[in-house]
Amino acid sequence: MILGGVFDPARLKQELADQERFQEDPNFWNQKEHSQKVLSTIRKLRAKIDPWEELVTKVQDLDDIYKMASEEKDESMTGDLEAHLKELEGQISKMKILELLSEENDMASAFVNIHAGAGGTESCDWASMLMRMYIRWGERRKYKVDIVDILEAEGGVKSVSLEITGVMAYGYLRSEAGVHRLVRISPFDSNSRRHTSFVSVEVTPVIDDDIEVDIKDDDIRIDTYRAQGAGGQHVNKTDSAVRITHFPSGVVVQCQNERSQHKNKDLAFKMLRSRLYDYYKAKQDAEKLKNSPQKKAIEWGSQIRSYVFQPYTMVKDHRTKFEMGNVQAVMDGDIDGYMEEYLKWIWLGCPDRGASED
Repeated sequence: MILGGVFDPARLKQELADQERFQEDPNFWNQKEHSQKVLSTIRKLRAKIDPWEELVTKVQDLDDIYKMASEEKDESMTGDLEAHLKELEGQISKMKILELLSEENDMASAFVNIHAGAGGTESCDWASMLMRMYIRWGERRKYKVDIVDILEAEGGVKSVSLEITGVMAYGYLRSEAGVHRLVRISPFDSNSRRHTSFVSVEVTPVIDDDIEVDIKDDDIRIDTYRAQGAGGQHVNKTDSAVRITHFPSGVVVQCQNERSQHKNKDLAFKMLRSRLYDYYKAKQDAEKLKNSPQKKAIEWGSQIRSYVFQPYTMVKDHRTKFEMGNVQAVMDGDIDGYMEEYLKWIWLGCPDRGASED
């Protein structure tokens, strides 16, 4: 796979040097917003530069060992050299994925909104399973995962919003936007029949403060209410939860994660900016609006991925045709393979790979 031009080390290093120069200013830490922005930019640049520099060093070290072994005609090192070479090839393949994270907000953190669809109690249980899957995925990557808002229901959750904070979280998670289908023998069915459930997943980037998103006071309504669910007894005593409705777009966000109404309001606006940015960006791009997986109904035939527990075990992505037979590993957050295949698929122009859906 040729990815020419996406990774430009000279440009990235110059950007890093420019940002690090800001830290030399004696007043750097006196400007809180500016300093946080600079530090965030440095982290993002280092996330792209450091892995490649580490890889180059390993390749050079391996080359030196090979030359030394050749000069001394030491064949005993052949096995170790082959093992190190195979390890480097795998690392290079992983690094190439970083080059595909080149969209405008791929380096950003992400909001993940999960909504139960057709299937009643089954669907609510499926939504809670997906919530756990994304939390486990975030933990595997050492990202910070917060439950921003949750609406519990019989058997699981009706909807939940997660904030997953970490460099490139959105770049990877945007592959998850769409309808996810579960096929299994229902634990809620006394007759042990096979059921199909659907859940939709929306993914939006956490927008930096320097990106302007116009939100007029006349276009929104702010409601406060008594928080429920995962917050515990304390949050139920006051109207700390916040809901914001944006009339022109129809976007509604809500937050009950914090005990303070003020903090919930700030986070709700943060979510609103993220959703509106994605909404208006999609509106400007007619082709994206037409094909957006987030616009599909939460029902049969619209799924991007199927998770089959019975009569066999298989998790299959219907866009890339990538599949795994170890369902439990997937539900424990092992979904990097799906994300990486999606990035390659997008880069290749979303080709039809010719396999039929389940």
